[in-house]
Amino acid sequence: MTADITIHDAFVLTVDHRNRLYERGTVLIEDGEITEVRSSRDDDADITATHVIDGDGTLVMPGLVNAHTHLELTPLFGAFSDLDLVEMMGGMTAIFGHIAEGEFNYLTEAGYELAALNFLTGGVTTVNSMDVRPRAGAETFGEAGLRGFFGTALSDLFWDVPADEQFARARAFIEEYHDTYNGRIRATITPHDDWSCTRELWERTADLAAEYPDLLVHTHLLELEESNTMARSNGAADSLDLLDDVGLLDDRLVAAHFRLADDEDIRRTAEADASVAHCPSIFCHWNPDGDVQWTPVPELRAADVDVGLGIDDHYWHDSYSLFGEARQARLAANLKRSTGQYGSMELVRMLTIEGAKALGIGDEIGSIEPGKRADVILLDVEKPKFTPLTNIPAQVANNAAPADVETVIVDGNVLMRDNEVRTMDATAVRARTETAVDRFEDETGWELGIGESEPPKMTDLARDLPKRGPSQLLGRLAFQSVKDGFPDL
Repeated sequence: MTADITIHDAFVLTVDHRNRLYERGTVLIEDGEITEVRSSRDDDADITATHVIDGDGTLVMPGLVNAHTHLELTPLFGAFSDLDLVEMMGGMTAIFGHIAEGEFNYLTEAGYELAALNFLTGGVTTVNSMDVRPRAGAETFGEAGLRGFFGTALSDLFWDVPADEQFARARAFIEEYHDTYNGRIRATITPHDDWSCTRELWERTADLAAEYPDLLVHTHLLELEESNTMARSNGAADSLDLLDDVGLLDDRLVAAHFRLADDEDIRRTAEADASVAHCPSIFCHWNPDGDVQWTPVPELRAADVDVGLGIDDHYWHDSYSLFGEARQARLAANLKRSTGQYGSMELVRMLTIEGAKALGIGDEIGSIEPGKRADVILLDVEKPKFTPLTNIPAQVANNAAPADVETVIVDGNVLMRDNEVRTMDATAVRARTETAVDRFEDETGWELGIGESEPPKMTDLARDLPKRGPSQLLGRLAFQSVKDGFPDL
């Protein structure tokens, strides 16, 4: 018997349809594909293979799927987390306005490198990222051997870049990067959200989606109270009605957040076979309204909606840990409702196979079974933190962390082995990031010291903010709110 990679004598959490768990299991990989998963035999260590991995003391599981994220501002870790909400939103909007205008490329390029390095070492093998200028992201993740979905964010009420220019960039990105790096990098169509886009932009998005029927449509949906207000301003009953009107409520839709969804929204989403990305940590950190309902994930899953987990803006809450999102999903839901909202295996599935299904690739990755592409991670479970090793799904959902990942395989390629990254120069990435942050401080007046972060004065930020788009956004929301209060107007 031969194989390219043999992993033997490991705990193997398959996350297949039966959630099989081997106490002493073997996984064989050939030509980037998982060919066999079974109980280990005494002679498995003698199988002829390029890589023979003794899995004793490790847990083998599918690579993690980060179903919704943003990557460009990764170097600004620690910059936002202690600000108040107004300071954070002001600073973030000003920076993104500059990125939309083609500035800060040095910072965003470093951001993609740093994100790729940290997600790789933390077991995240697939990302679904919405960014302003994602070219460097596609290249960085592709060259690192990772899997990624990337799209150019579109909005005509968030920054001041003309819509024609945005759509031209989006189309050029799709043509250049979709289905590249042996199919690991794919383009998406990414209208930013349902509160900063006009109906005209949604209609143009639908036209673009019709040109590229194989691409996902990735957006923020039902995230804020303003979501349905803007939909009414756009001549629809609510956000889902608007998407339905323009032809985007279908199985290509990946909706991030979905916090305000009601029973009717869940029904329509299930009927459309659309998917949801749940990002609990970002709203646990930056919740603008404590009375707003929590994302109805149990009801979505009960309706057979695929729900994956995402980190969202990891530099807003200072965590690269997708494992941590599983724990946070459980804690936040239990606190908002009552205990027992999730079983541990449900959370493991949301980290892996359900995230893959949400991105339309559940038949390719997300579980360890013959015929799937070999996206596999190994965790060191011979640590005191995992002793005794009981209830492995609970250990993954509640206790595992990026530092526990010791080996990462994507598409049958070994990207990290025994904590040594093979496809990136970690020292060089760190040096480039530090240089980029120093330059950013010099150019903007941000102070990013070891003890705290200090943004520029609010008066300086206000001068730096986009003007036309946000002023139109606020005006439309204000007018619609008045109109909602006086329906006869």
